[in-house]
Amino acid sequence: MANPVETPIFSKWRQRLFPVHGTEMRKFIPLLLLKLAFSLIYTVLHATKDTLIVTSKGSGAETIPILKGWLVLVFAFVFMLVYSKLSNHLLKSRLFYITISFFLLFFSLYGFVLYPNREELTPHGFADLLAQIVGEERSHWVAVVRYWMNSLFFLMAEMWGSVLILLSFWGLANRITHASEATRFYTLFSAGGHIGVIMAGPMIWYFAKAFGADHFEYTIQWLMGIVLLFGLASMLLYWWIDRQVVQQEESGSRIAQEARSKTKLSLMESLKHLVKSPGLGSIALMVIGYGLSVNIIEVIWKATLKLKYPDPQDYEAFMGLLSIGIGTLSLCLALFVGGNVMRKWGWYIAAQATPVVLGSVSLLFLGVYFLTDFGHSPEVLVGAGALGILVVMGAIHNVSCKAMKYCLFDPTKEMAFIPLDEETKVKGKAAVDLVASRFGKSGSSWIQIICMELAGVGSVLAIVPQLSIFVAIAVVGWIIAVFYLRPYATTLSET
Repeated sequence: MANPVETPIFSKWRQRLFPVHGTEMRKFIPLLLLKLAFSLIYTVLHATKDTLIVTSKGSGAETIPILKGWLVLVFAFVFMLVYSKLSNHLLKSRLFYITISFFLLFFSLYGFVLYPNREELTPHGFADLLAQIVGEERSHWVAVVRYWMNSLFFLMAEMWGSVLILLSFWGLANRITHASEATRFYTLFSAGGHIGVIMAGPMIWYFAKAFGADHFEYTIQWLMGIVLLFGLASMLLYWWIDRQVVQQEESGSRIAQEARSKTKLSLMESLKHLVKSPGLGSIALMVIGYGLSVNIIEVIWKATLKLKYPDPQDYEAFMGLLSIGIGTLSLCLALFVGGNVMRKWGWYIAAQATPVVLGSVSLLFLGVYFLTDFGHSPEVLVGAGALGILVVMGAIHNVSCKAMKYCLFDPTKEMAFIPLDEETKVKGKAAVDLVASRFGKSGSSWIQIICMELAGVGSVLAIVPQLSIFVAIAVVGWIIAVFYLRPYATTLSET
C-alpha cells in the first residue's frame, strides 16, 4: 500500500483532539462507527453474562474461573482452528459475515427461546446428584452444568470481544491504516468504543430497573434486541467499508488482491510464529500479563459484589452504572491523554503506562482488603461497612483498568503489529488475539481453581493472599515485555 501524501499541519487543538484530515474521513468515520457498535454490544453482553453467572442460585463469582479455565479456553482453540481453515478458502468479508451471523443467531436464540424456558431446560435433578457426589464446597463446578444455557451465553459473550473486536475490527483497521495514520487514528477509534460503552450503560440500567423482580426475562429480551440491532448495523458498516475503502485501495495491486482473497493461515504456523518471533512473543506476554492481573482482581471483586447486590436486577443495574463510569473516563483519557501521550512521549511510555496504573490500583484494592481483614469474617464486616468500601475500591480498579485498556493498551498493542513483516503480522495476530488472550484469562482461572482446591475452600475470598503474589508476577512480567518491544517503538515513533 502506498504511503499517504503530505498534508497540511493541524492547528494546536485540532492536533490534540481530532487529528484527521478531510481526505481521510471516508476511511476514518465508518471504522469509528464500527468500533462504537462492537463496543456497545460487548458492554451489554459483558454486564449480562456476569449477572447471569454470579447471581444464579448455587452459583457465584467462583464459577467464572471454571468457565474461563475450561469452556472458554477449549472453545477458543477450536474456534481458532476453524477460523484458520476458513480463512484459507473464504474472502475476509465473507468470513466476517459468517462469524458475526453465528454470534447474532445465538444471542437471539438465547434471549427469545432458551432463557424464557430456562426452568424446563435446567437439569436440576442431575445437578443435585452431582452436588451430592462432589460436595457443597464445589457447588461452583455443578453450577456450570446446572445453568448450561448461562454457561453457553458466558462463552459466546467472552468470545465476542476476542473475535469481533480484536480479530475482526483491529484486523481490518491494521489492514487499511498506514503507520503514520495509526498514531492519529487508533486512540480515536478507542474513543468511539468509549462512546459505545457510555451509550450502553443507561440502556442496561434502564432495562434492569424497568421490570419487576420476577420478570428479568424481559430485561434479557430487550438487551438481546439491542445486540441484534447494532449487530445488523455493524454488518452494514463492514459492507460499506469493504466496498468503498478496502476494494478501492487494493484494486491497483495484484498482490494485495491475492492476499485479500486468501490469507494462508494455519493454527500450527500461527503458533510457531508466536514462539519464534521476539516481537510477537513480547506482544503475547503483554496480553497475558493484562489478562492474568485484571481477571484475578475482578473475580475477587465480583465475589464481594454479589454480597452487596444478590438480586440480578440490582446487579445488572450496577453494571450499567459501572459501564457509564468506564466509558466516561475512557473517553476523557482518549481525547485528552492517550493520543497526546503517544505523540509527545512516544509508543514506549504509552505502553508502559497501563501496567503501572493497573499495578497501582491493584495494590490499592488489595491493601483495603487486607486492612479490613475482610476474608476472615465477611458476614460480620458487612454491617461495619467494609463490604461497601471494598465494592467501591473494586469499582475504581475496574474503571481504571478498563479505561487504560481502551485508551492506551489496545492502541499500543495493535500498533506493535505494524512494524512486523506481513507474514508475521498475518500469521501471528490470530494467535495473539485468541490464544494469548485466552491463556491470560484462562491462566488466571486455573490459578484460582488450583489455589481453592489446595486450600480446600469454596470461596475465592479465602485465597486472596496467594492470588496477590500472582498479580505481582503478572504485572512485572508485563512491564518487562514492553521493555523488550522498545526497538519496535523506535520504528513507530519515526513513522
